[in-house]
Amino acid sequence: MLQFLNKLLDLISHDPWRLVFALVVMVAFVGLNAAYLVWVERKGAGRFQRRPGPTEVGPAGLFQPIADGLKLMSKQLIVPAGVDSILFRVAPLLVMSPALMSLAVIPFSESLAARNINLGLLMIFALGSINVMAIMLGGWASRNKYAVISAARVVSQNVAYEIPMLLVVITMIMVTGTMNLNELVHQQAGYFWKWNFFRLDHNPLAPITFLIFYICMLAETNRAPFDMAEAESELVAGAYTEYAGMGFGVFFMAEYANILLGCSLATVLFLGGWQSPLPFLPTLGPLWFLLKMYFLVFSVVWVRWTFPRTQFYGLLNLSWKILIPISLCTLVLSSVMLKLL
Repeated sequence: MLQFLNKLLDLISHDPWRLVFALVVMVAFVGLNAAYLVWVERKGAGRFQRRPGPTEVGPAGLFQPIADGLKLMSKQLIVPAGVDSILFRVAPLLVMSPALMSLAVIPFSESLAARNINLGLLMIFALGSINVMAIMLGGWASRNKYAVISAARVVSQNVAYEIPMLLVVITMIMVTGTMNLNELVHQQAGYFWKWNFFRLDHNPLAPITFLIFYICMLAETNRAPFDMAEAESELVAGAYTEYAGMGFGVFFMAEYANILLGCSLATVLFLGGWQSPLPFLPTLGPLWFLLKMYFLVFSVVWVRWTFPRTQFYGLLNLSWKILIPISLCTLVLSSVMLKLL
């Protein structure tokens, strides 16, 4: 983290325009994805539930995200009486910033990454903890009992699911010997049987490791069946109950930005990043990365509209009683395999 901050300060002092350009590109990428992933979600929900989804605004409803964005920006950001006004306004920015900063170290191809940092994996998880704090502050600053209850549940959920996710990541670091995301992809060169998902020599439970990471990613991004931050059927709109206009819109965009980040990280750790899956397929660099990432994003949408929300105690039991013991076994087994080899 200190290395990243030093490099960031050095970049600002020597080439500020490059930093501004990288930030503009990242914000545009996240904003465009957030807008049209909402369209994908609504269309997907419609298909899964045998209804058409958005159809009225533009062909196949393609302009619906633009209309929704204009509607949100035209609404007043109301700050209710009695809230902590500073924290109430800061919380949406805090929840968005970590995802933007973390995407800066994701390598979309060998040469397409805002920054190549040796401790990129550590930086992502260091910044990821701010997301939980932002949702907690948003709920607590609202001084609404439903928002406070939801914020408390989010903290419990994220503490529970960060442990198995970190155990999985520690296993991958132990197997690969690096926290550099570019190096992680380079080690998976040589088509799909070299990807960490299929490498059973050092990690015999590699597919299960990926499944644990995927489940934890759903929980960390507050997606159904783990969407305790919102839980509109139980707690009005959860931690976001008092937010209107773009205050709510930023929380909504941050959710999709975190989905992109989680799916990108899964692509790097397990699915070979930008590497081609088969010898007879061309090397397309960023295109392969985006195809894998968007496949995972679609699966996240699919899960949301397929499985019902879990009960809160069942959610915690899944982590503490099942995922953590399995991830610990994976870590021990991988260490034994590395010692034998």
